[in-house]
Amino acid sequence: MAQLPLIAGVELGGTKCIAVLSNGPDAILEEVRVPTTRPEETLPALEAAMDKWRGVAAIGIASFGPVSIDPQSPDYGKITSTPKPHWAGTDIARRLAARYDVPVGFHSDVVGAAMSEARWGAGQGLGDLAYVTVGTGVGAGMIAHGRPVDGLTHSEFGHIRPVRLPGDDWAGSCPYHGACVEGLAAGPAIAARTGIKGEDLPHDHSAWETVVGALSSLFATLTLTGVPRRIVLGGGVMVGNPWLLPRLRAATAASLNGYVALPAVADMDTFIVPAALGGNAGPLGAVVLGAQALEDRTGIKVLVS
Repeated sequence: MAQLPLIAGVELGGTKCIAVLSNGPDAILEEVRVPTTRPEETLPALEAAMDKWRGVAAIGIASFGPVSIDPQSPDYGKITSTPKPHWAGTDIARRLAARYDVPVGFHSDVVGAAMSEARWGAGQGLGDLAYVTVGTGVGAGMIAHGRPVDGLTHSEFGHIRPVRLPGDDWAGSCPYHGACVEGLAAGPAIAARTGIKGEDLPHDHSAWETVVGALSSLFATLTLTGVPRRIVLGGGVMVGNPWLLPRLRAATAASLNGYVALPAVADMDTFIVPAALGGNAGPLGAVVLGAQALEDRTGIKVLVS
């Protein structure tokens, strides 16, 4: 059997960046982690490690954002209006493409996680999937037919405004939208409202009603796009509170009220599920993005299921 091409996957995260080298399904041959400080420190540190990797055929990048994913845009491949200090306007994709002269795939970190969970994780075998992370923020990425759902930019479903629960008039914590899903249900929102971190908040605290209401509105909205055959959940708020999942399933079913009358959606236990790849979801998703960039340019099938 011929040796599969080597793909470098780079996950740019808010606190750390991970680069991995892979040549097959779920195979990590090399890995390097560096702190996310300033771009002039973090990117050279990643490049110093990647410079030692010989024979890399393509690179995939899954980045915190917002990011510009439109190849026709002059900002393509850059982190754009991020609140993270020093990173707004940082060129990522074109910088690495010029340095290594290989095809580069570039997308948001949540889309990267969706790609890897569909390929090897909780959505294995499903080409149509939504991945939602509930942690420091709330982000959602969708793929259809194994490819990111793309257009002008990546989705920002975490900033939709859910229907508020009766009597709940808390302003929310999002600096842009106040009581959007992220402003009501992300970890910092829970802490801002209660003074207690989400992982420490008792399961019977009344604030969870708002969290469940906001997230179930998001899940119902994702379902109504008609794209996902499964919704995969990750992030610190979800991981730290396993009892939350049954409540979210019930609330999402109540929100939909039987409208999407399909077996895949009716069985909430298999429609809304926890992520399976843990900390590897991001870098492995970047590997899939790099593999697709190579396939698009050369027609070479890189990763097999």
